[in-house]
Amino acid sequence: MTESAAASSGRHDAPAAGVWPAPEAQDLEQLAREAFVPGGVLSRAAEAFRPRHGQTEMAAAVARTIAHGGALVVEAGTGVGKTFSYLVPALLSGERVLLSTATKTLQDQLFARDLPRLADALGLPVRMALLKGRASYLCTHRLELARHDANLPDRSALRTLAKIEQWAQTTRSGDLAEMPGLDERSPLLPLVTSTRENCLGSQCPKFRTCHVNAARREAMAADVVVINHHLFFADLAVRESGMAELLPSVRVVIFDEAHQLNETGVQFLGRQLGTGQVLDFARDMLGAGLQFARGLVDWQLAAGTLERAARDFRLSVGRTAPGARLRWAGAAPDGVDEVTWCEGLAALASALDLAAEGLATVHEAAPDLARLHERAVQLAQRVRAFEEAPQQGAVRWVDAGTHLRLVESPLDIAEAVQRKLLKTDADPEAENARKAWIFTSATLGDDARLSWFTEPCGLGDAEVVRVASPFDYAAQAALYLPRGLPKPNDPGHSDAVARVAQRAALRIGGRTMVLTTTLRALRAIGEQLQARFQATGELEVLVQGQWPKRRLIDRFREGAGDGRPGCILVASASFWEGVDVPGDALQLVIIDKLPFPPPGDPLVEARGQRLQAQGRSPFNDYFVPEAAVALKQGAGRLIRRESDRGLLVVCDTRLEQMGYGRRLLAALPPMRRIVDEGGFEEALDALAG
Repeated sequence: MTESAAASSGRHDAPAAGVWPAPEAQDLEQLAREAFVPGGVLSRAAEAFRPRHGQTEMAAAVARTIAHGGALVVEAGTGVGKTFSYLVPALLSGERVLLSTATKTLQDQLFARDLPRLADALGLPVRMALLKGRASYLCTHRLELARHDANLPDRSALRTLAKIEQWAQTTRSGDLAEMPGLDERSPLLPLVTSTRENCLGSQCPKFRTCHVNAARREAMAADVVVINHHLFFADLAVRESGMAELLPSVRVVIFDEAHQLNETGVQFLGRQLGTGQVLDFARDMLGAGLQFARGLVDWQLAAGTLERAARDFRLSVGRTAPGARLRWAGAAPDGVDEVTWCEGLAALASALDLAAEGLATVHEAAPDLARLHERAVQLAQRVRAFEEAPQQGAVRWVDAGTHLRLVESPLDIAEAVQRKLLKTDADPEAENARKAWIFTSATLGDDARLSWFTEPCGLGDAEVVRVASPFDYAAQAALYLPRGLPKPNDPGHSDAVARVAQRAALRIGGRTMVLTTTLRALRAIGEQLQARFQATGELEVLVQGQWPKRRLIDRFREGAGDGRPGCILVASASFWEGVDVPGDALQLVIIDKLPFPPPGDPLVEARGQRLQAQGRSPFNDYFVPEAAVALKQGAGRLIRRESDRGLLVVCDTRLEQMGYGRRLLAALPPMRRIVDEGGFEEALDALAG
């Protein structure tokens, strides 16, 4: 995701934005409540609609906040129907609305399904826009440059390029997600999309037909604009386009899946520099230099010097474990020679200076060269910023993989939210004071004030509402904590988890998701299960990383049938949340360990140290709430509808043996408890039957 945006638009006989009369405060709450009564407008929008008290109360709270302004935080349990709860009052209000979600998939669902259905049911003339990041959209200028790129990865890239060129002739939106058969991991995508760094802006020869600019125009004319958190914070950090123009004209801002806001925000509110970014620049410079100013600068030398500097700098860190995150509290990251590191940074800055000097002599020859000159100067400035001490209250680290990524990050987004969004230091009579900020998710904390969310997001003064799930968890689901397992950090723990999964999944014919807390456990459990079932074919074992995420979920949802076996899905990280598999396709969720934050992570350490300096307990005030929220999210994969039934198995003996286990158990939905293996076998048989 990059720092600027493009959009698609939808229309329901819409005149100019925000033209229907806004109801009074009491009227808006009453209108919202009436929409949820039996036989009301929502009955026309959703065939399976049933009135739910919690859903109506959430809609009323949202309506009051929209009418009066201020910040509202709502934790709405699974099954409440929070999407309709915030959309109904937002649409009825007649206000312009900015709606931010966690992922592009959720954006597409809101824009293509939920919003049009509700607007039709309510009979409102709503103009909608879907605003994504630049990297989601075809850049026709860079597509033209890619045709002349002699360094395309391989023959398959040439075939993909030909398909994109053909599709480019017919697309209206330029949204690459609409192109059939395009792999979202294709190495060609960075060559045919733009970023804030390489976009030529109004100097681009394709400016008049640019998909990004057309999209922004649609967004500026819309009543409801659907974005995602990455785009929101990327744009907020640079004030470059999109939201910088859009936010001042919007009075209602809604963040769905708000539990991701803090971790998303800190990615963009600090500084970042990657050696991969530098190599991309070198490639762009070489291609544009040879095309527009061949013979005027030794482009091979300039690009080669920069590539060597970036690669030598990567080598200064040496070999690291995959995904390693190195603490960087002094002049160099832990375990890295200080002299070698500082010399590497200096060499990188010098190579960028050399590139900038060459580009300065020819920058008037083409807009591409002028933009490349700006990029070289900006990258050199970023390198030199990392040669200085970090900003006050920030933490630094290095992500070490194929490339290095240097990161300087704030510990949370509290200050940015209060200063840039809520503007708490502004005149209380100003227009901003009437803005409505609504934050909602199924999981926002484990205490009454939802401190896990409100504290790092600077929302301590917000109104907090908690709406319980309407599901009958005691009847629909059961929790089992196997005894006699190895301790979570013992070498045999993953093998034991795999054995539990193997026996249970066989008994119910698949329909099992195993969620792991580490990639090491993911590989160990996945390999053991695949080895067990590969020969017999009794079950198909799907492992995260072996297929694209969407393909894994689609195959898992299909389950057994048409000669195919049932499935076990072994996954980590992103599968703990946002994965919706209702019905019989998923009836057993197994969690390998309690999901505590990794203690050696520099950001986690810095947050703990800050709490300690405040006289608070890092474990009780940070580690346990983090684990409670993550555990709740993982457990939330199991029951998605009133008719679902299933079992949750947590393979971590600490949940019963440690004092904090009671707090973590209390965070889980109120499932009935299975106390022994015999009861577990009976529950499995009931599901199998």
